[in-house]
Amino acid sequence: MEQQEYATGAARTVGGTSDGRTGGAGRGTTAAVVVVRGSGPGPGPRVAPGTGADAPQDAAPVRGSGSPSTAGLSPDPGLLRLARWFAEAEPGTADDLCAASLGLYPARHFGAPAGPATGPGIGPATVGPFTGSATADLSAAAPRAAEVSWWHGPTAHTPAPLRAREPRPAGGLRRARRDAAALPVVLSGAKPGKPGRHRKPERSRGAGTVPQDRSAATTAAERRIAARLLVAHPLVTASGPHADGFPLIRRHRDWLAERFDTLLGYRLVVGPWHARLHKAGLGPGATRRLEHPATGAPFTPGGYAQLALALALLVDAPERLPLDALLAAMDAVRPGPGPAARPADRAELAMAFAVLADWQVLGDVPAAALADPAAAGPTVLTVDRELARAVPVGPPALADDATDLIRRAAEAEPGTAVRRRLAETPAVLAADLPEEQRAWLRDHGRTGPAALADFLGLEAEQRAEGVALLDPAEELTDLALPGADTAAQAALLLVERLVEEVRPLPGETAGTDVPVPDALIDGVLGDIADEYGLPAGWRRDYLADRTALRRDALDLLHRMGLITPAPRGTRPPGWLLRAPAARYAPAPDLLPAPGTGRHSRRDPEFTVPAPVSPRAGQPV
Repeated sequence: MEQQEYATGAARTVGGTSDGRTGGAGRGTTAAVVVVRGSGPGPGPRVAPGTGADAPQDAAPVRGSGSPSTAGLSPDPGLLRLARWFAEAEPGTADDLCAASLGLYPARHFGAPAGPATGPGIGPATVGPFTGSATADLSAAAPRAAEVSWWHGPTAHTPAPLRAREPRPAGGLRRARRDAAALPVVLSGAKPGKPGRHRKPERSRGAGTVPQDRSAATTAAERRIAARLLVAHPLVTASGPHADGFPLIRRHRDWLAERFDTLLGYRLVVGPWHARLHKAGLGPGATRRLEHPATGAPFTPGGYAQLALALALLVDAPERLPLDALLAAMDAVRPGPGPAARPADRAELAMAFAVLADWQVLGDVPAAALADPAAAGPTVLTVDRELARAVPVGPPALADDATDLIRRAAEAEPGTAVRRRLAETPAVLAADLPEEQRAWLRDHGRTGPAALADFLGLEAEQRAEGVALLDPAEELTDLALPGADTAAQAALLLVERLVEEVRPLPGETAGTDVPVPDALIDGVLGDIADEYGLPAGWRRDYLADRTALRRDALDLLHRMGLITPAPRGTRPPGWLLRAPAARYAPAPDLLPAPGTGRHSRRDPEFTVPAPVSPRAGQPV
């Protein structure tokens, strides 16, 4: 079994050209990035977390925290190396390294589709879902839609509410559920569910439909549910929050594995108790970070290092493991000298254990036990070694350092690389792609995204600057814009008004990015906070601390790809507004009025001419 290959200490690497099945490295990779342990004793029968008997005979002995021993645990050398890289990395690099080494990030997409494009020579059907086969012929208006810029094309303008809405439930994507009207009851262990929106709606059928057509439609819907669930949650367990979709993944695992490999170069492993989609890295600057499952606090490099250290020991840990034995082993194998050798931070350790519990690698870990293990008394952890071995896409083998691993993990042939960006990111801009990928997108702009959109039930939005795959159900994304919380509402209002202020006029040469002065951001944000804050019920801490509101609103826009930091060395440093941001603004005005709020900064060279009386010819 794949999990059994972790069992011995000798490491071996896979040479030659990867075919997309080596840890998510992808097709076209010149060298594999993963290290796999040699064969050895298997993990034994799997026991679901929290359901095992009292401490089995292979439980690790408890040793004092001062002992240099690893308490009988055998650390994985590749994950220890990864822990050092995490601890020595900058925050942004640590996020990219997590995406490259774990591949557990969810997809991220825009939601509301833009209205139909209008104008000379532009048909009404420029935006819509791809259906049918991978080479589905698009509307004749589609080539013309690709000539329309996001700056001046149709918009998905959503006026901000003046009354607060109920927040979405915690946990992101809803569970994969089946529509009882379209799908039969699954008898393979799935829990009963209610109608959901993970599947793309099927077209209505007449009364004379034969049973074979019904069966084909059911199969297509089940496959789409399973594919969407895996892209949103690359690790799905039979007893986790998305257990309803696990029987569908197992039922269609062969078809799903082939499609994921063909379209994205991802490797799918489905076992009796879990399914793991091995995603590849997204390269530098991917803005994907790991967060605390309860608080949403972002991981620091030290938190990532604690996570990698724990995984290095848990891949071969017994099913019942004393907490103090694990902590002592982590202290004993902590890399050093250097930043990675500093003492464990309790807050970072608690975040790492919370994520491991969320992934079901560990059972629930009492917070008091992490804060003060001596005062909390003996605590025994329940360890699922099978899931611990499924978490890493592959510890580093051939990479020289963190930067090299991030680069290698994102390598793939041009078509696969572009499809990965389409599947995982809100928008793919041609200006951001290397020349060979830009050429592929130019040559396959119509048929390239079609199969992927049909596979995941998405809709395509083609513009002159690039392509975006939309998810109107807003389920195949970890971030939602528009959103219900204060930061999301402020971000939407902010980006709308920034676009109105700095959007290139029709006829001007519109680039991908437009500089935005910091003073304009501060002024607009002050205006909208005064106008919407209290009536919309925004959080009072944000209204009292505009700096925090500015930080979180800009962070959301950055993670959605609507703004980007100015290149390093730009003076003064600031932000660039990206072309897809215009899809959230109202239709452009040829002469937008300057800001009138008390926070607005007026242009000293701009004067509004006084109105002239048509009769007297004099100013009014």
